[in-house]
Amino acid sequence: MTATILIVDDDADTRAMLATFVLSLGSTPMLAPGGAEALASLDVAVPDLILLDAVMPGLDGFDTCRRLKADPRAGAVPVIFMTGLSDTGHVVMGLEAGGVDYVTKPLVLDELSARIRVHLGNARKARSALTGLESVGARLFACDAQGEIVWTTPQAQDLLRTMSRASGEELRSRLLASPSNSADHAVTLGPAGDRYVLTHLGQAGEQEALFKIAPSSEGREAEILRRHFGLTPREADVLLWIARGKSNRDMSDILNISARTVNKHLEQIFIKIGVENRASAAAVATRALFSP
Repeated sequence: MTATILIVDDDADTRAMLATFVLSLGSTPMLAPGGAEALASLDVAVPDLILLDAVMPGLDGFDTCRRLKADPRAGAVPVIFMTGLSDTGHVVMGLEAGGVDYVTKPLVLDELSARIRVHLGNARKARSALTGLESVGARLFACDAQGEIVWTTPQAQDLLRTMSRASGEELRSRLLASPSNSADHAVTLGPAGDRYVLTHLGQAGEQEALFKIAPSSEGREAEILRRHFGLTPREADVLLWIARGKSNRDMSDILNISARTVNKHLEQIFIKIGVENRASAAAVATRALFSP
């Protein structure tokens, strides 16, 4: 598949030279003379990689990169900064702004070719993994050390868009707390005040933490099971307590029904959810309660 490479440089000769070079690699060049034009180009097409000049009039490369990374369409696109040989301080600034690499001017095209090849390969692997996550409907996102969200799956993005300002502040505080504390956190999101469980899954990169966010089932477990499996309210209660490891005798006491009635409910539950024993019933109930 042909890669599209966005070249952002205020020097027309450099743009033309890089466009010819990109074509020689078998890729398609997109050209932008500045940061504003680079951002506007996302409305036309999202590139596979961006070559970005660090120093430009108006919107410089660092601010351009930050804005690109804040846009969900380009958040995962690798950015290679181009900077003058003596501008070593720009390297750090570029990486902090979200760049993955840098090359110095005057450009050594063999070196640039190698870096493009590596980062395009890494980006394809990342997109493949993200596509797999999207296909199972996972609400996942990553944030940086400041608690700022840097990428999301579409399902998580849809949810996060509903946040109020207060919810956003609560979420950010939880994000900052979670990496040092592996326990799940409950957060309130959305205009209806729905509760969600925020789970820290580990590191998504050197400076990024990966999170899963899923609807909280607290206080609604039996109703979730009833709707998921088409159970009666009492059958849902019985299945919930099976998932919690309770015996028939325990359930008889908890639900104030006879042991014989518990057994009758179990027979119907096994048929409706397609299992043959309590262990299997507990497993499918747990998956229903904690699926993304």
